[in-house]
Amino acid sequence: MRVIVAGGTGLIGQALVESLHHDGHEVIVLGRNPNKTSGLPGGVKITVWDGKTSNGWGHLVDGAGAIINLAGASIAGEGFLPERWSAEKRKAIIDSRTHAGQAITQAVRDAKVKPGVLIQSSAVGYYGVHGDEELTEESPAGSDFLADVCKAWEASSAEVEGMGVRRAVIRTGVVLSRKGGALPRMAVPFKLFAGGYFGDGKQQMSWIHLDDEVNAIRFLIDNPNGSGVFNLTAPNPVSNKELSAALGKAMHRPMVAPIPGFAMKAAFGEVTTVVLDGQRVIPKRLLELGYQFKFTTIQQALEVIYGRTLVKQESHAAGHH
Repeated sequence: MRVIVAGGTGLIGQALVESLHHDGHEVIVLGRNPNKTSGLPGGVKITVWDGKTSNGWGHLVDGAGAIINLAGASIAGEGFLPERWSAEKRKAIIDSRTHAGQAITQAVRDAKVKPGVLIQSSAVGYYGVHGDEELTEESPAGSDFLADVCKAWEASSAEVEGMGVRRAVIRTGVVLSRKGGALPRMAVPFKLFAGGYFGDGKQQMSWIHLDDEVNAIRFLIDNPNGSGVFNLTAPNPVSNKELSAALGKAMHRPMVAPIPGFAMKAAFGEVTTVVLDGQRVIPKRLLELGYQFKFTTIQQALEVIYGRTLVKQESHAAGHH
């Protein structure tokens, strides 16, 4: 089937595009910066768009099997160190998401044959800060900046439901991969034998392995009952302290000193809420729909990411030849 991926050059987008392309689907990536598409497999069509309108690509939506909307400016910035949320940065974070959703909605409106499904990206930041309280898809929205971003993001493509298109909203947790996202940043202090948890370490981290993120999106594309909101997080969230301990263990590095929250806030400002304040989010609806997670515990996920268990399995398998 023809699948259109907006925001296909980010961490999740690239992995998803690779997976779909590998299985023989016709994949079209909408990207604002053609220079960022070098990591995509050959045979994937790249269409440059402005991120705001359906000009030049809207016709591709006609009869498409699925649209995946992952577009949006990075919350923490592109560099290694997180960027402060200036007024300009906040505007870019919200506008890049709402404009992309509105452009996709316009393309769907114009399509004679409507697409089969729209997967609309969002994040667990929707729920705001909740300490240890267990949150499901029914939990109410928070009232901080990230919650406002998620509400606007989700609303940006809601109209397609009235056009008869099935829509699944994915509220994603912290995606774990060595290729990008939060993990490489968290791993650096451990590489330098100075690793530790952030703040008091009690904040809950709702995480998901990149493989499960991709598999869950594909599960929702294929499942006709996959409409409404879904939390894309592993079933066992952990505290930041537990995550740091598991990371140190997987990397064979000690956990030395906690990194004080006040120092992080002083250095980077409000963007540190991403790691200093947490949510304990459960993928209730995904589990009810029958999705089976490949990675359910943080230790298992990190040991595979850092190559420990994988190497053992391969050498063990080699011994049988």
